[in-house]
Amino acid sequence: MDFSFSEEQDAVRELAARILNDLSTPERLKEVEGTDERIDRKLWAELGSAGLLGVALPESCGGAGLGFLAAAIVAEEVGRHAGAVPFTASVVLGALPIAEFGTEQQQQKWLPGAVAGETILTGALVEPGGDPWKPTLQAVKDGDGWRLDGVKAEVPVGMIADGVVVSARTEDGGIALFILDPSTAGVTRRQQETTSWQYEAEMEFSGVSVGADGLLVEGDDGAAALEWLLERAATAYCVEVSGACQAAVKLTAAYTIEREQFGKPIATFQAVGQRAADAYIDTEAVRLTSWQAAWRLAEGLPAAAEVAVAKYWADEGAQRAVHGAQHLHGGVGVDRDYPLHRHFLRTKHLALTLGGTTPSLLRLGQFLATEPA
Repeated sequence: MDFSFSEEQDAVRELAARILNDLSTPERLKEVEGTDERIDRKLWAELGSAGLLGVALPESCGGAGLGFLAAAIVAEEVGRHAGAVPFTASVVLGALPIAEFGTEQQQQKWLPGAVAGETILTGALVEPGGDPWKPTLQAVKDGDGWRLDGVKAEVPVGMIADGVVVSARTEDGGIALFILDPSTAGVTRRQQETTSWQYEAEMEFSGVSVGADGLLVEGDDGAAALEWLLERAATAYCVEVSGACQAAVKLTAAYTIEREQFGKPIATFQAVGQRAADAYIDTEAVRLTSWQAAWRLAEGLPAAAEVAVAKYWADEGAQRAVHGAQHLHGGVGVDRDYPLHRHFLRTKHLALTLGGTTPSLLRLGQFLATEPA
């Protein structure tokens, strides 16, 4: 069986890598980190102009129709280059569920702008102290529409997003997904700063009215739709972590070859080589498990267990990898004028997004306990 990427997918990677390499430089990243939004609007616009924000979206909305695997390829390059853009948030958490579950009217309202980079989307899927797979934000029928009450936290780019996909619990105990403008009356946004210096939002919904045109899915299909979204969101984050780890290991290899001690490159020292090898092996585990999950999702195969395994490695293995990279760099690794710290911080942030090691192992344990041997 051939697991190599297609020519189209290789072209997507080459284009994304070239744009990010040219525009997401350490100097530019430092400049963006000093802005109010901490988002590189120039890079975002360039990704939109190149068609990379729509690689996974249908052609009817201006996308390329290349599917989830193409989006994962771009996400990995964003992680590899520490791109200050909300690619996973807008494309995977926001645009993909609209494309999958939305009506034609909803798709035409939200997706063309998202493809062009003119509209930023996101997903409000996490609640304080809660489980993303079991939302408690309440959705109550209100005439032809709905009323939303509750709190969502850790909403990526939630302070500047133009549209947000919200998960909620309906009166009958089911699950629903909505798409709405976060400037709607009754929505209060409070800024949260992450460990990677990116801004997220806590969103409070107080009697928020959502029309029938804001409902994506409910009823018997709601739980499956939320699982569909969370599996792709978690996998995209894992692939992004994979890119960050690969970049950290590459920087470490170059540094240990150039850095000399006692008249020899420190890469020749046994302890250094063993530490670097461990970081490389962990990075490979993150990469392979992430792409296994992404491939199964793209092929429409069951992937719940594979996503849980990937999420475990994107936390446990990735932490060891970037800590090893920091260790081998010594004091240089914590110098903010040196690029390694961005990969370290991104990994720390994304590894815990949508749950870290323990939730992943608990979910994996459930699968093992319920599936017959």
